[in-house]
Amino acid sequence: MHFLPEKIDDYVVAHSQKEPEILQELTRETWQKVLNPRMLSGAFQGRILSILSKLIKPKNILEIGTYTGYATLCFAEGLSSGGKIITIDKNEELETLQNKYFEKSGFRKQITQFVGKAIEIIPTINEKFDLVFIDADKSNYINYFHLIIDKMNSGGIILSDNVLWSGKVVEALDPKDRDTQVLLEYNKLMNEDPRIETVLLPIRDGLTISRVL
Repeated sequence: MHFLPEKIDDYVVAHSQKEPEILQELTRETWQKVLNPRMLSGAFQGRILSILSKLIKPKNILEIGTYTGYATLCFAEGLSSGGKIITIDKNEELETLQNKYFEKSGFRKQITQFVGKAIEIIPTINEKFDLVFIDADKSNYINYFHLIIDKMNSGGIILSDNVLWSGKVVEALDPKDRDTQVLLEYNKLMNEDPRIETVLLPIRDGLTISRVL
C-alpha cells in the first residue's frame, strides 16, 4: 500500500538510487517461483535499508524474517569490515534460493542463516547487535522486541517493517484480527518505552526507526 499520491510516489522512486542488478534478478526469481512475492522489501525500501546500513556501519546485524534474502543483501552493503548478519526464517524451503543469491553477492561468508522459530532461536544468540530488522509474523513483534532489546548496543537501531499494516492501524479494529491488535500495541510500546527513541515513517507499509539509548 502506498500512502503518498501515486504521482508523488513515482517521482520519489524515480529520483532515488536504483537497485543493484543482483537484486533485480532476485526480485524476478521471487515473483516467478515463490508464494506471496509482495513480501519482498522492494527496490525503493531496499535502497532505504541499504543507506541506513551504510550510515550505521554495523558490526553485527540481526534480521528476523529472511524470506528470499532481499533485505539481507541490502543490509550487507553497509556492513563494517569483518561484520556479519544473522538472519532467521521459519521456511526451510526458501534456503536454496537464499543461498543462490548470497553466493552470487560476495557476502556469503558474512551471512549466517537459522531456520526455525525466531522466538526460540533468538535466546540462544549471544552477540550484541548494532542493527536489528523485525519483519516476520506480526503477532510476535512485541515478543521479538523484548527478546532483542537487551542484545542491542547503545546507539543501535531497531527497524520494524509493516507497522501501518495497509492502513488497518487507523481503521475500526476487527476483534478477530490478532495481527492488527498486536501492531497497535507494538507501535504504542515503541513510542513509549524509555529505552528507545522512535520515529514511524510512512514509507510503503510503514517503517519504524528506533534508536537504543
